[in-house]
Amino acid sequence: MTTHDITDRSDRRVVLEDITDENWRDVADVAPADDQRRFVAALGARYLLLSLRGGLWNSLAVRAGDEVVGHVMWAYDDEDGTHWIGGMIVNAPEQGKGVGRATMRALLRRLAALPSCREVRLSYHPDNKAAAALYSELGFTPTGDFEDEEIVAAVSAEAAAAA
Repeated sequence: MTTHDITDRSDRRVVLEDITDENWRDVADVAPADDQRRFVAALGARYLLLSLRGGLWNSLAVRAGDEVVGHVMWAYDDEDGTHWIGGMIVNAPEQGKGVGRATMRALLRRLAALPSCREVRLSYHPDNKAAAALYSELGFTPTGDFEDEEIVAAVSAEAAAAA
């Protein structure tokens, strides 16, 4: 299965797209469920600005079928040679449909295909049980490190490619 074959629970194809003049407004408007706002930004616009102004993160639109339903971003850490995933948001009405899982699988495969990829890391709040379960299912294991107050978890490039 390639990244183009990843689907959500409704069999909608889930793809990652570069941010363009055509989709950036839809990505900026992506909003999580209210109870998730303590774990992620209230709108995709915050992550778009981090990507545009911070010089580190790369934002991607998440499309399920014909509509933009989410945002995810990734970065490369020159210091330790790892790739990082950050800032994933799925629009509240799209949650529970497998979009987040499909997004992570697509991004893991994309990053694992990069010649420089040896490990993929991310961080999540200890109270975010849904994220912890998803990341564990995808092969991430806690490293014992913390980023701010968040648990850092990692997966090898080989395991990421198989996700």
